Amino acid sequence: MKLHQLQALVVIAETGSIRAAARILGISQAAVTKALRELETEQQLPLALRNASGISFTEYGKALLTHARLIVGQLNRAQTELAQFRGQGKVQLSIGITPWVILAFLPEVVTRFRQQMPDVQLEIFEGLMGVSQSRLRHGDMDFAISQHLNDVMAQEFSSQVLLSYRSWVAVRSGHPLQSCSSIHGLLEHDWVVNYATDGREAFMDNLFWQHGAYIDENRIIRAHSLGLLQTLVEQAGMIGFYPGPLLVTLPLRERMVVLPLKEQFQLARLGIITRRDNTLSSAAQCFIDCLIYVIRRHFRSASSDDRLLFDSLELLI
Repeated sequence: MKLHQLQALVVIAETGSIRAAARILGISQAAVTKALRELETEQQLPLALRNASGISFTEYGKALLTHARLIVGQLNRAQTELAQFRGQGKVQLSIGITPWVILAFLPEVVTRFRQQMPDVQLEIFEGLMGVSQSRLRHGDMDFAISQHLNDVMAQEFSSQVLLSYRSWVAVRSGHPLQSCSSIHGLLEHDWVVNYATDGREAFMDNLFWQHGAYIDENRIIRAHSLGLLQTLVEQAGMIGFYPGPLLVTLPLRERMVVLPLKEQFQLARLGIITRRDNTLSSAAQCFIDCLIYVIRRHFRSASSDDRLLFDSLELLI
């Protein structure tokens, strides 16, 4: 396989047509078609199909496309970083960050990072793992600061563990169920949660199945941002499952009640999640160093907010 063939495959997927891919790549339609046909001949597999709406991919083409995106994306990042060393262009850094880390540490981390690398173009996503996973897989995100991996995800991603914490079931203040003492008393009510697609079984086992609790999954809504989740908890009266540290940060600790359930849930771990084949840029490593510095500084702090936060955490770095 040659790089120009993989680049053609990626751009065809992004644009949906040979004509548009040729325009973006600055080559003829015949050259794009030739690159695609060469790939198919070399691999002895059909990769793409022409149809009335453009180009679609076979299962073989989709599998190759996943790898092609990673290769092309990694090369583009290397070229961009080297261009910065030559004084040309800007380095871009794309990160997913779980909401409680955003609330507890992000302003200070970004300030410190900007002081050290002011020329980096920073892009930050609210990185619940259900959001970050596909971006990491496709190479659109450099790393995520998110919940540590389950066994399925660990085959594809790697993680540097930072902290551990417990998750809690919680409702809005004044909710009629706020004194409920067992998960079994909550199975006839609606829930809003977040988990990665590959993590469904581990999530359900942790929250319900290990306790002999079986819920109609139509009662469970997956929300892919804290804003969505919190709106449904506070305005629709749904039940949420939260990282403990999130519920002790302002403003949630003033609006939420942790249910006194007898059931215990597995410890979760916060980690820096990357693709297994990914090499972090100097900008990415600088951001991670800034994050670790800020976490440790808050861990040593005597402020009441920091003590409350770290009472819900175990530092592992």
